[in-house]
Amino acid sequence: MNIDKLSTFLGKEQISTEPSTLKLYGKDWTKHFTANPSAIVFPKNTAEVKKIVQWAIETKTPLVPSGGRTGLSAGAYATQKEVVVSLEKMNQILDFDDVERTVSCQAGVVTEALQNYALDRNLYYPVDFAARGSSQIGGNIATNAGGIKVIRYGLTRDWVKGLTVVTGKGEILELNKSLVKNASGYDLRHLFIGSEGTLGFITECQIQLTHQPKELKVFLFALPQLEAIMEVYKSFSKNFALSAFEMFTDVALKYVRKQGHVNSPLEIDAPYYVLVEIEEENDSSLDIAMELFELNLEKGLIVDGTLAQNSQQAKDIWRLREDITEATTEYSPYKNDVSVRVSKVHEFIVSMDKILKADYPEFDVVWFGHIGDGNLHINILKPQQLNSETFMKKCHDVDDKLFALIEKLGGSISAEHGVGLVKKPFLHHTRSPEEIAYMKAIKTAFDPHQILNPGKML
Repeated sequence: MNIDKLSTFLGKEQISTEPSTLKLYGKDWTKHFTANPSAIVFPKNTAEVKKIVQWAIETKTPLVPSGGRTGLSAGAYATQKEVVVSLEKMNQILDFDDVERTVSCQAGVVTEALQNYALDRNLYYPVDFAARGSSQIGGNIATNAGGIKVIRYGLTRDWVKGLTVVTGKGEILELNKSLVKNASGYDLRHLFIGSEGTLGFITECQIQLTHQPKELKVFLFALPQLEAIMEVYKSFSKNFALSAFEMFTDVALKYVRKQGHVNSPLEIDAPYYVLVEIEEENDSSLDIAMELFELNLEKGLIVDGTLAQNSQQAKDIWRLREDITEATTEYSPYKNDVSVRVSKVHEFIVSMDKILKADYPEFDVVWFGHIGDGNLHINILKPQQLNSETFMKKCHDVDDKLFALIEKLGGSISAEHGVGLVKKPFLHHTRSPEEIAYMKAIKTAFDPHQILNPGKML
């Protein structure tokens, strides 16, 4: 592969074949794959991305986009000597429209930086998740990231007003241009949202901001049985526009507490926990929430609970949920994030939990999820006595049963981390053969040379 021509339009510091750099930028947070890129390039603007794509077409070089590399479906892995295009140097806020409350930025802007930019203007960017400090807005768009506030604010898709992209043909497209109304045909912007870098590079975006919420109240409840989760959800969702409704198990809490960074504020242990966040919209909001707590306590649906009394306590409660991924990383977890309709959540958890306990009793399975939007995360931790090959084989056996159940319930094999390499063999459980054929045709239209993130999704 001849990368010398790259130096005619990129600076020396923008090209690296250093082994440590290759290892770092050639992967994401997914385990059980091996990074093997040939080079990493760091463009600083859309024009440079266009030149990189044109070079790739000329040299028949596959390209892999790289953002914050926080994905969990191996969507940012380079395993076949591809050139990785890191967008981390494209990290500038470009413009702010204080009339429309929209911000224009490059794709490499970190999620938390965008959130803080909004807060500095007394505004709010509500798409939020534990990886906010390292994930990048371009990657969020490419995977249509969800997170902990979806129940109230929706997905990344709902906040993208416009996009600038470079297609696999080396063409720059400006999509929607931040218009509120645009009834002029196909909205190509939405094709690129969730496309995982298979159609083009997202280089710039216009993001809608909103008003800051009123004071948020965070509750933590201990539940004695699985059936109580949806009952508590129904009681609170009927009375509040919930900001979050998160579930995790005692197994998940065990690993978080083992780290020693934060402890549970509850006196009673239970098999299930839910974190409920509401906005204190008026003077009676908190009184109603406490009445619901007491009612659920009387019914035996809740056995213990607490309300954060200040912002630090609220952060500590949230850490019990958000630290789960970090707390289980050393155990080489095999991760699945799936979704079903909210009304099917209970049936799904009961059925899948029964399968796991009956067929795989040696596995420590860490459950947590965004119950309010039907998104469950299932993390299987590798037992010490199993080597990686045996462990992966067993996990793939689990996948067959898991995705068959997902298909039966009309759910999705991937709720928010994309398809990548991990979920590609199972796409047929969520998409029909006709849909997949159309997706392949769309891929070919935007990337006729098949150089963009090859092997991912399709």
